[in-house]
Amino acid sequence: MTKLSTSILLALAFGASGTAGAAGAAYGPELQGFKYPYPVQHFRFNSQGQTMQMAYMDVKPAGKGNGRTAVLMHGKNFCGATWEGTIAALTQAGWRVVVPDQVGFCASTKPPHYQYSFQQLAANTMELLKKVNVDKAVLVGHSTGGMLATRFALMYPQNVAHLVMVNPIGLEDWKQLGVPYRTVDQWFERELKLTADGVRTYEKNTYYMGRWKPEYEKWVDMLAGLNAGSGQRLVAWNSALIYDMIYTQPVVHEFPQLKVPVTLMNGDGDTTAIGSDIAPPEVKAKIGNYKVLGKETVKRIPNAKLIEFPGMGHAPQIEDPAGFHKALLQALQ
Repeated sequence: MTKLSTSILLALAFGASGTAGAAGAAYGPELQGFKYPYPVQHFRFNSQGQTMQMAYMDVKPAGKGNGRTAVLMHGKNFCGATWEGTIAALTQAGWRVVVPDQVGFCASTKPPHYQYSFQQLAANTMELLKKVNVDKAVLVGHSTGGMLATRFALMYPQNVAHLVMVNPIGLEDWKQLGVPYRTVDQWFERELKLTADGVRTYEKNTYYMGRWKPEYEKWVDMLAGLNAGSGQRLVAWNSALIYDMIYTQPVVHEFPQLKVPVTLMNGDGDTTAIGSDIAPPEVKAKIGNYKVLGKETVKRIPNAKLIEFPGMGHAPQIEDPAGFHKALLQALQ
């Protein structure tokens, strides 16, 4: 924790929204008011002395099914809802699909204090999978979800049939490469200033290679509306803690220890790198180069293969759903 007092923690938990969100939708602190593509259930559990709930979708396969389960792990600026196209593609192909929102994100609990770690989030997810009777699954992790899925596979290899990373962040260690440290308080102040216009500009330039389609707008609305709602300070505080986790807890150094089959699916035009906005020019110039990172990464992981999407950005499953899902299903055969 930082120097936040008990009174400030209470204010985070119950107190006032700010005005950082641009005009538009404002959702509750657990994304109340935003429509998910499939029914949302809630898993209640205790963690670090607090009662939590993880929102999740558990979608049955169309028809008879193939007896296999995929678990989809969302990224930092994404939610379970953003997997809607992938859920549809997998269920039509006979898969059961479980899609959690992690604690601190989207439709799940935003605790006023929590020691975030990828190990903790993986353990939370494992408890959810036990609850829904999933013993072994394919993990598909996008962006920050790729870091989490990697940690899960390292902790529970016996429960992972295949690890698929989709433009995961964390293919490099930013602090090792010279990206300056931001304190949690600095992240918090940054997150309080989040607006729909800022989200849209960032995603257009970083995620979609300068291209924008009307169907991307609802994901801007989702993120900006969550940050503009009644839980704004609590949402921003959890976001700050999560950014600190991402920066300080790299998984890249443990890639050689993975014991499960791995497929890395990369839009090779992606430039996502945590802290690139404050990195010195010479550091910024060498980070977030997915065209190089993808090829380097599969050399370090036993039993790994690379699927590249030339000229695409951070979210190929959204940018080219048909091409992405064809490649994903082929990789999982």
